[in-house]
Parts: sequence; C-alpha cells; structure tokens
Amino acid sequence: MTGIVIIGAGQAGASLAARLRTLGYGGPLTLIGDEPAPPYQRPPLSKAYLLGEMDLDRLYLRAPSFWEEHEITLRLGTPVSAIDTAGHTIRLGDEVIGYDQLVLATGSVPRRLPAAIGGGLEGVHTVRTLCDADRMAPDFRAGRRLVIIGGGYIGLEAASVGAKLGLDVTVLEAAPRILQRVASEQTAEYFRSLHRAHGVSILEGTALARLSGADRVTGAVLADGTELPADFIICGIGILPSTALAEAAGIATENGIRTDAAGRTSAPDVWAAGDCASFPHGAGRLRLESVGHAIDHAELVAGNMLGGNDPYVARPWFWSDQYDVKLQIAGLNTGYDRTVIRDGGAGIRSIWYYRGGELLALDAMNDARAYMIGKRLIEAGRSPDPAVIADPGVDLKPLLKA
Repeated sequence: MTGIVIIGAGQAGASLAARLRTLGYGGPLTLIGDEPAPPYQRPPLSKAYLLGEMDLDRLYLRAPSFWEEHEITLRLGTPVSAIDTAGHTIRLGDEVIGYDQLVLATGSVPRRLPAAIGGGLEGVHTVRTLCDADRMAPDFRAGRRLVIIGGGYIGLEAASVGAKLGLDVTVLEAAPRILQRVASEQTAEYFRSLHRAHGVSILEGTALARLSGADRVTGAVLADGTELPADFIICGIGILPSTALAEAAGIATENGIRTDAAGRTSAPDVWAAGDCASFPHGAGRLRLESVGHAIDHAELVAGNMLGGNDPYVARPWFWSDQYDVKLQIAGLNTGYDRTVIRDGGAGIRSIWYYRGGELLALDAMNDARAYMIGKRLIEAGRSPDPAVIADPGVDLKPLLKA
C-alpha cells in the first residue's frame, strides 16, 4: 500500500490529514509542503505576527509532536515537480512516490507586479508566506516610507500594521475606491475614514505606472508622472489559485482545480480541497479563499475519500483585523442591489446586503452579535425585513425564532 498523499501543507492540507486520522484511516499518510516550515496559520502574517504580537510557536497549526504521534509523514521544503495520474505517482525532487489517493491542497499564489515595471526590485514584497513576513519585517521601522499597491483587505491590514508602528503609509488603489470588488461603498467609507484617522494616505482611482530604483526600489511612479518616495513596497493586488501542477498533469481547471460536489477532480483517485479548488455552487461554480472554507472543505473531502459521497455546501465567512476594529463577514454579497446600515454608534456598525428581499451577506464592524445572528439567518435562508435591521433599537435575536 502506498497510501494517501496530500500536496500542500497549508490550512486545508493539515486539516485534511488530521481529519483522516480522526475518521479512522490507519494507512500511510504523507503531507508535502514546499516551504520548510511545518503547517502554520497565514492570516496572522499580515497582522499579529508582523506586529510582533505572535511568536512563531503560536503560529503553528499543531504542536510539532502532533505529526509524529499521528504517524503523518511531513515532507517539507521540496516542491512536487510532476504528477503522473496514470501511474499514480508524483515526483518530489529526485524521488518518485506512489499513491493510492492523492489530494491537491496547493492553495493560492499572490499576484505580482511585472518585472518590466520594477516588480523584481529588492524591497518589493508580497504577503503570503512566513518567509515573506520575515523578509519584510526589518523594513517596518518608524519613519520609513511604505507604499502599498492595492486597497483590498491584505493591503489595508498591512497599512494598519505600518501605521501602528509609526511608518509613513500610502495606499494606491487603481479602482475608483478601496474594496471595490469585495464590499459596498458604505463598508469602504468606514475603513477609508478609519485609515485616514490613523494618518494613512489613501489614493483611489490612481494607477501605478512603474516602480523606480536601480537594484532596490526607491519610489512609485504614478500614471500622471508623480513619484512617491518609498523605502519599500507591499503588493496586495490579489491572489490566484495554484493550478500549475494540476494543469501540467492534465487535470481539469476552471478558476481553480475543477471538482465535483464531493471534491473529486477529473483524474482518478485525485481530489482537491481549499483555496485551489472550484466546486459546484447553485447554477455555477465557486472558489473561496478563507480559513473557514479551507477547514470545512478539507474535512468533507477527507470523509468522502474514505467512502462518503457528501456534497459540499459552502457557508462562507471571513474576517479582517485593522487597528482596534474586527471586521466579520458572513455570506457572499455577489449580486446585491441594496444595502442596509445598522449603526450601533462608537464605531459599531453592520452593513447588510440584499438582493430584492433576500438577505445575502453582512459586514459587521466590532459587532459580533450582529455577525452571529446574521450568519445564522443566512445559513437558515431567512431574510428579515430591512426596516427591522436598520433600527438599532430593535433586538435582532428574536429574528432567529421567527
């Protein structure tokens, strides 16, 4: 028996391996990661870890002893170079490893600025891996000038860290506003005001032409010719599913590695889970990038690998920490045509997204109660009267029993 092999030692891969053992799988189990570090949390990299508020031991998903105690073989620091789906083997360095079942939990990779406009200069960073965070940490010193390309959540989280550490921070967003793709204007305005109150300069509708510098970056040149001096740059322009390995092996992709509802790919005995996988959702397909999804999807796929055939039902939730604000998001706001604001005062606010009379999603800022109630309403398919949501004097909890 060659057992189960999981490619990808992030949240999905680690969760899937642990779940297989919990469900009673006793065969050989190998977890392969291209980074030298054992499985760790990624969200704190752009927040607590970068601020120095979380040490490395707390970053790890499991104690080092867990993997040995559960007889999960970790193969770290060597990326898989090829998959032979017909021969049921993978190539790891100079070694060929067989598998009975294979899981692709390869996650995502950050979009990078093209080398032609300075993306390859020293001092240009992305925030995706532990190595990325460690590499940029020495630059986070008071008084240094940081320019962030991209006004999404990763960019804004990095901006909040920079501002808290006393850096001169500028955020460039080419779209008309920050959070253009993922949130309403009301949520964007909340965070725009929050960042400006902390001294961050936000330039919206502002395109980058190129980065300046010989070997190391020295500035960001805008489309209108203005140059912003910069001691370092963080590129937060999104991520892409890591599909190169699957594509080279002839495995079907469609905005990620294409799977059926149970997590099977187009190749026999090959599954996919987490950020890298796209799965059936309603009349189309969906790919999610979140810790919650990585865990839920991986654990469902683990069960199906051992004989189940359960379809994955997504229950999307996300979060972001910026300064003293905790943003919690439930649902997907795609297709919304109306927003309802519930203002609790003192920075407590929630934005509820509706399509017609249907509640789709909400963004809750420092409002855990609204988040938990909204999340349960969405999962139950309930859509309360928007007028009730908009009245901060109305207790929302009874809506769960209505």
